[in-house]
Amino acid sequence: MNKKLAWILSVVFQPLLMPSLIVAIIMYLVPEATATPASAKWSMLLLVVLTTFVVPLISMVGMRLTYSIDSFHLPDRKQRVIPFGLVTVFYGMTAAFFYFRLNVDQLIKHTLVLVTFCLVMLTVITLFWKISAHATALSGVLAILCVMMMRYDAGSLFYPLLAGILAVGAVGSARLALNVHRPAEILGGFLLGFVTCFMVYYYLLIQ
Repeated sequence: MNKKLAWILSVVFQPLLMPSLIVAIIMYLVPEATATPASAKWSMLLLVVLTTFVVPLISMVGMRLTYSIDSFHLPDRKQRVIPFGLVTVFYGMTAAFFYFRLNVDQLIKHTLVLVTFCLVMLTVITLFWKISAHATALSGVLAILCVMMMRYDAGSLFYPLLAGILAVGAVGSARLALNVHRPAEILGGFLLGFVTCFMVYYYLLIQ
């Protein structure tokens, strides 16, 4: 794969964007999955974008400008621990705020807790082994799409699911092309995200 294309794919499918994507899918592609009023959906999604993407991204830019990290790709496992830990704190605060302070339905609350849990696991694993955050995030979205199609028989999710499958393969290939991961690290990230999110969502929606 061309390295410029690989870099573009890595940026477009930035893991920090995945929580916002999941919430957008729940609210707009499968509206029957949430009791959130239509008038409140946009403001709720904007809050998720700000707290799980914008604020963590600003912190990452700050670490790059102060040379705390050498690259946004974080090729060195040891340099991943602090950024991952910091983002985990942001996500934990967001999940707690939604869970205890906002009057939103349980699926949104549980989704943010699930995302935070996956990030905690990712950070802990990173202490010992470098694992792909891109693969973890994208496979988590893919798992959630699978379960939601099983639960709601939502035809609107067919093309997003197909796009998710293609994205997982393309981004995995991109991370290999950029030489920031080995195949086992991509596979480990995929298993972490897919298995965890599939099991939790299956329990929430089908069990």
